[in-house]
Amino acid sequence: MDAKDRLIVGLDVPTVNDAETVVRELGETVDFYKIGYQLAFAGGLEFARDLAKDGKKIFLDMKLLDIDNTVASAVENIAKMGMTMLTLHAYPKAMRAAVEAARGTDLCLLGVTVLTSMDETDLIDAGYEYDPHTLVLRRAEQARQAGMGGIVCSAEEASAVRKIVGAEMAVVTPGIRPAGADKGDQKRVMTPAEAIRSGASHLVVARPIIRASDRLEAARSILAEIRNAA
Repeated sequence: MDAKDRLIVGLDVPTVNDAETVVRELGETVDFYKIGYQLAFAGGLEFARDLAKDGKKIFLDMKLLDIDNTVASAVENIAKMGMTMLTLHAYPKAMRAAVEAARGTDLCLLGVTVLTSMDETDLIDAGYEYDPHTLVLRRAEQARQAGMGGIVCSAEEASAVRKIVGAEMAVVTPGIRPAGADKGDQKRVMTPAEAIRSGASHLVVARPIIRASDRLEAARSILAEIRNAA
């Protein structure tokens, strides 16, 4: 893949106007954007449709989880929106329902394993019996068996996940921080080059670009690092 197909810029901004500014500043340099809860609930879903119509790729980060019929119905409608990627929590029943609903479309379904803001203590507090690494690998195998298009995991787990899911599935890694960048609320992070060398197919980068004084230069720098690491 070209580096432009591997960099996903997270539009983690409060308004559509803010998102439009980011997209305008990045221009043709960036082709792939993530839209999550914050922007989705501020008019971002219509904005996502508009971006898709303009030829941009959209990773809709909704982390779906519900009864099978509800998940399937949501996936069917999201596929009609022209989205490129969609996340759901990597629970086997939900994944199987989503895969069946997306059959025959171009929508790539991604199973979210363990959020990059969570560590072992957080999982224990949430009632899980597994440490993050073990739970990520368990869910990666379940996603592969369900026929999912890819996995979302920390870059720290990308190498081990790649061995489980093989060469064809996407391995999407958030929590990417260039060397020296502030980690923010992320606990399991890597640089772009480290993530690519670990087996990531796509990198989600938000704050290091959208909060940069020169967003275009920040994006170009990360794209160059991706190209050099590939």
